[in-house]
Amino acid sequence: SSFRHCSRAAAQSFRHRSMLTGILAGLLAGALWGLVFVAPRMVSGFAGIELTAGRFVVYGVVSVAVLAVSWRRARKPTWPQAWGALWLSVLGFTGYYWILVLAIRDAGTEMPALIVGTIPIWVMLLGKPQGLRWVALLPGLLLTLAGLYFMAKGTLAHADQAPAALNTIASQSAYWRGIGLAVAAMACWTAFALLNAAWLRRNPDVGATDWANWLGVATGVGGLLLTFTLGTPLPQLVAQPGWPLFALIVVAIGWGSSWLATILWNIASQRLSASLCGQLIVSETVFALRYSFMWDKRWPTITQWTAAALFTAGILASIKAHR
Repeated sequence: SSFRHCSRAAAQSFRHRSMLTGILAGLLAGALWGLVFVAPRMVSGFAGIELTAGRFVVYGVVSVAVLAVSWRRARKPTWPQAWGALWLSVLGFTGYYWILVLAIRDAGTEMPALIVGTIPIWVMLLGKPQGLRWVALLPGLLLTLAGLYFMAKGTLAHADQAPAALNTIASQSAYWRGIGLAVAAMACWTAFALLNAAWLRRNPDVGATDWANWLGVATGVGGLLLTFTLGTPLPQLVAQPGWPLFALIVVAIGWGSSWLATILWNIASQRLSASLCGQLIVSETVFALRYSFMWDKRWPTITQWTAAALFTAGILASIKAHR
């Protein structure tokens, strides 16, 4: 009896440590993903396709370099696994981010960030574990919805006072096109979050870093295709004003917001349910808005502070529900 009690206590302690690791990994991934919302505004002189293609080419180069260094001991994908990496990379990386960049260019940073910020709600609703009751998810869901309401209210109320950099909408039609693109980006990444988690569950022998590298190779191929078909030739790109900053940002989001963030997200997806992972995506919205405020050199309003507090409370409520 004493042995069984110790075994249960050890197993429970392991589950708690695994859950904590997954939560921290998910939050760090959100912090890195938040950078991609402000990056297009930092290099507004460059086309969205250039930023998208550059980011994912860097992701592919990093992945290839890591695989080359560890080739002898690295796991090799089967053909079905390689195909899975290819189409999931389009859904969650190349296609998603290109659509998002276009949305930000048409509608600014904050409204696309808010629309993409609904991803946690959709993932939580669609990825609920069978053993978890809906009533347990309700507090986190309601707090997240309230946070989105207050953030949208604060964003719209502040729009007239926003600096010119925030209001780069050429016309009402361009604005609503941006909103539609943001909704499409949200749908793409919601599907990716659920399908990626399902893939990792079906392939438990594939490590988080291996899967991130396989996705990176596929994403790099997509980035090269975008570069050669729609991108600006490199000599012309280098000749544009602001090229050094553009190159620095591309490397930063290619390595940090793609390669490293994908490893962290895979760790979270392996250790947590899809619904809890979905709740952790809220951190991406919080960080994206924080970075946007920092770039504009302004403080959030009281309404926006309230939204951030509600988002945080929603994450904590969801963690409690899944324990």
